[in-house]
Amino acid sequence: MTAVQPFSELLPAAFDSPLRVPVGIWGVGVHEPPEVVTNADLVATLDTTDEWIRSRTGIRERRFLGAGQQTSDMCLAAAREALDRAGVTGPELDAIVLATFTFDQPLPSTALIVKEALGADRALLLDLNQAACAGGVYGILTGAHLLQSGAFSRVLVIGAECLSRVTDPADRGTRVFFGDAAGAVVLGRTEDGSGLLSWDVGSALSYGVQIPAGGSRQPTTAATVADRQHYLKMDGRTVWTEATRHLPRTITRAVRRAGLDVDAVDHFFIHQANLNIVREVLDTLGVPPQRAVTTVERLGNTGAATVFTVLHAAMTRGAVRPGDVLVLAAIGAGFLWGSLCVRHGRIAHH
Repeated sequence: MTAVQPFSELLPAAFDSPLRVPVGIWGVGVHEPPEVVTNADLVATLDTTDEWIRSRTGIRERRFLGAGQQTSDMCLAAAREALDRAGVTGPELDAIVLATFTFDQPLPSTALIVKEALGADRALLLDLNQAACAGGVYGILTGAHLLQSGAFSRVLVIGAECLSRVTDPADRGTRVFFGDAAGAVVLGRTEDGSGLLSWDVGSALSYGVQIPAGGSRQPTTAATVADRQHYLKMDGRTVWTEATRHLPRTITRAVRRAGLDVDAVDHFFIHQANLNIVREVLDTLGVPPQRAVTTVERLGNTGAATVFTVLHAAMTRGAVRPGDVLVLAAIGAGFLWGSLCVRHGRIAHH
């Protein structure tokens, strides 16, 4: 097991200020497309094996969004469940924060598409389009800060990806890892002493995970399409190195900023990049695996949705109780990483 750096070496000179308004999770929702794609399905067209996929990723199957469907359809399904569980209607929302890099189209806003369908007429819209797999964590952190203003009392945060549409069907280095899903939470005021206690974020520029073409740097041309430069490219070794380095550190920082230690955390909701990365992070932290839910085995890596899928799995089966301490942590292309430390509480008021 790799030792975590001493706390004194991890923390910056100043701590984050606590939130003035305590912000907690009122409801959570998830949408998984019905189409199941097994390893056997992929092995039929890729130069790989079920054994290789399982041993390297832990993934048995994933979900692909059906023809005629788009990312916003998944967002709406997840949002409606979260709203229902929170007892909130679309028109009552003050803001929608939507994290995805597989948006319906470059313009108009996918958050706006969701807003219109929910009837959230007064909601402020924020599209987080380049936070990738860290989008769920960054979205919740953004929503919590919006709620510090007296103008906001109910914020919907969505993380969604349709990764089947941006991975190359002929590339075994990416195709086997990813799936499609959406997750959502409704954030609002919670009881004093609970909610988001602390957070940590960081970043370091890398092209280890990228979509090379389609922007101002390499505009779309017939040549970029022919060269398959609009598909996701990933250096697996770089992902392993960055994830196993930064996730334990950012988790430790966030927990310590809450005045706690890792042993005080009841539930770890870690980005489901692959099962081996999750296990390595837990091992580095000295955390037993039963304190971390996993969904990667049956969903694959669903990008910004992954932290919502594990949170949803725990909350809907009643495993998360008031007073429990939760950590949500993720790292995404960029690289961007971050962790949230939350004490689950009861809704303060509607």
